[in-house]
Amino acid sequence: MSDQARRVQEQFGAIAAAYVASPGHAGGDDLAQLIAWGRALAPRRVLDMATGGGHTALALAPIARRVFAYDVTEPMLRAARGLLRDRGAATAAFVAGDVEALPFEDGAFDVVTCRIAAHHFADVATAVREVRRVLRPGGSFLLQDILGHDDAEAAAFIVEVERRRDPSHMRAYRAVEWKAFLRAAGLTIMDTAVIAKGRPWEEWTTRTRMTPEARRDLDSFVLAAAERCRAAFDFRVAEGRVESFTDRMLLLRADRD
Repeated sequence: MSDQARRVQEQFGAIAAAYVASPGHAGGDDLAQLIAWGRALAPRRVLDMATGGGHTALALAPIARRVFAYDVTEPMLRAARGLLRDRGAATAAFVAGDVEALPFEDGAFDVVTCRIAAHHFADVATAVREVRRVLRPGGSFLLQDILGHDDAEAAAFIVEVERRRDPSHMRAYRAVEWKAFLRAAGLTIMDTAVIAKGRPWEEWTTRTRMTPEARRDLDSFVLAAAERCRAAFDFRVAEGRVESFTDRMLLLRADRD
């Protein structure tokens, strides 16, 4: 297991319940689009990689014969199990492990999903190759993650914001980078979408249990940043307080040849 995987475990193990309760993870136009793609594919077996609180696995459960929820953080996996079982998704399976070494046979799945997680991966290229390996020929990878900004200064600003809130954050990738990862792994992009997702500041910072001091420092960092950097993510500030910002989510469907 990589050092980064251990950082993810340390970060999310204690706050799993907050991610189950997170409105931004539980729904939205982004999840609806991902599930619409999944429904059209009518898969039998689905792997939800880095399942987090389990919301994507839950949404896929009525569509697929079997859904495997997979995550490196066992407390998160237990929280996801509780969510799915409470909602009647009795046929879901739960497996712990690293995205860089999936413990499944070649061609085991019709669809692999990964939603709002890849910005934590230490080695995206290896993870995507693993996705391709476990997909059957003609199978589909449905990916959603934060879209990296093309402007270097704006990108550096948001990476600093993210890491002050969550030290396990690596970075978000630009569309051109994702397309390169997918092509290099032998996956062909079939569909794409970009969807804005609002982040209420209080909820977003509280979810990771930032200390009051860290939260004050983060607020000060944002307020002191160049206006063009804040504008790149539609930061809303009122009376000297940060209220919200907006992420752009990149959604991709890529098929194995």
